[in-house]
Amino acid sequence: MQHLVGGISSGGRTVPDLEGRPFLVDRAQGAYVWDDQGRRYVDTALGFGATFLGHNEPVVTEAIREALDRGSMPAYAHALEEEAAASLAAHTQDLTKVVFVNSGSEAVHLACRVARAVTGRRKIVKMAAGYDGWFDDMAFGNAGSAEAKMAATERPAQGDTLLLRFNDSQDVERLFEDCDDIAAVVLEPMMANAGCILAAPGYLHHVALVARSKGALVIMDEVLMGFRLHAGLASHLLGIQPDLATVGKAIGNGVAVAALVGTQEVMAAFENRGVTRAGTYNGNPVACAAVKAAMHALDRVDYAALQQSGNDLRQHTVDAFAREGVQVCTSGYGTVFTIWRGPNPPSNYREAARMSDADFTARLHVALRRNGVMSMFSTYGRHYLSARHDDDVLQRWAGATASAAREMAAGPAQR
Repeated sequence: MQHLVGGISSGGRTVPDLEGRPFLVDRAQGAYVWDDQGRRYVDTALGFGATFLGHNEPVVTEAIREALDRGSMPAYAHALEEEAAASLAAHTQDLTKVVFVNSGSEAVHLACRVARAVTGRRKIVKMAAGYDGWFDDMAFGNAGSAEAKMAATERPAQGDTLLLRFNDSQDVERLFEDCDDIAAVVLEPMMANAGCILAAPGYLHHVALVARSKGALVIMDEVLMGFRLHAGLASHLLGIQPDLATVGKAIGNGVAVAALVGTQEVMAAFENRGVTRAGTYNGNPVACAAVKAAMHALDRVDYAALQQSGNDLRQHTVDAFAREGVQVCTSGYGTVFTIWRGPNPPSNYREAARMSDADFTARLHVALRRNGVMSMFSTYGRHYLSARHDDDVLQRWAGATASAAREMAAGPAQR
């Protein structure tokens, strides 16, 4: 890799060399990826959750081909843009207005811009250790940073960004007592990048209630969790009604597309208050074709069965390690989860930071990889299921997990 900086364009793609060889994907199909040596692996990273329908879902791929044949990048409005927006809005309840962008980071940035215009305030609150994109303001306090741990007396801030301690209801009260310039609170249905930490019962409702009572908007960052638990927003499934939501990943099944969706009242700020939105590739025909086709395909997914399959796999993982005398647990949902050392998963980031075991997760990645399963190489890594992870795929994954548990119990392997 002489020219590509670090050999990758996104830091999350880092995986170690194995037996002196880097891992390079040659192709991907359904639930599998193949390396440049022709070896097939069950894929549990799935584009960091983007290819929820599986790699190269035929309905989406064909729609993309048709869009390419008709012209990939006009400078003008095209019919697919409204058709894609309508198909997305049909799944997001009262969030019926849509702006397409190209990444989740852009969508969150745009949501914050709208919130400031609507409220006339400047401050944006995000969860400590939450991931809401890589732009400077929202990258503050990400998992792994010193600020994310937040001692009880701290309120870390950078510019107009403030941090809120996840699953701490009293911290919400303190936050709004101390600051009256909060435009919006950005919430995630689950703290995915901190290790799939679930919200405590009633916590998200409490944050939303307090925020609204103080005149702030509620932004749900659903770039990862949107369309993963059902064919719609996770927040709606959990009973939360946000003012704005950001979506991406699953809505295009691997195509670079994201969107901001919001209520008609809030999104009117783009026209009434002149909120800037721009982007050469925003709403391009290829992305819109993918969204429209993906929405149709997502309506046919048996989410209940998929969640059950994933939860069965989680239990199999716990049992496989227990047979080798190693105690592990999992956190998250059936379609996306994290594996932890210990009897109980973390309930907040401070616990997650204490429980994190970089050596264990690195060894797990290598052991799974030797047994034909590719996973994220990260201390807070996640394992995803796609709609194409059928019984045969899941059996292969389960078998690889059992083999990995035996190998790890026997001692560290050489890379």
